[in-house]
Amino acid sequence: MKSSKIPNSPVFPSGHKWPFEKRKNAYESDVTAMVRGMLEDDAILEDQRVAWARWRNDDSALKNK
Repeated sequence: MKSSKIPNSPVFPSGHKWPFEKRKNAYESDVTAMVRGMLEDDAILEDQRVAWARWRNDDSALKNK
């Protein structure tokens, strides 16, 4: 993927608090619950999808060896 096609990451206001709710049927830490809640935001989900696709398809790390 060319860097000109990479979308800008979402920007949230400073001090933004992510609402989250822990799962009741299994142990879940606050951080895990917060990340799970963040991925429900479409902007973050798309940003992470693009980042994963870039990382998975980037063979430059293999060329350095």
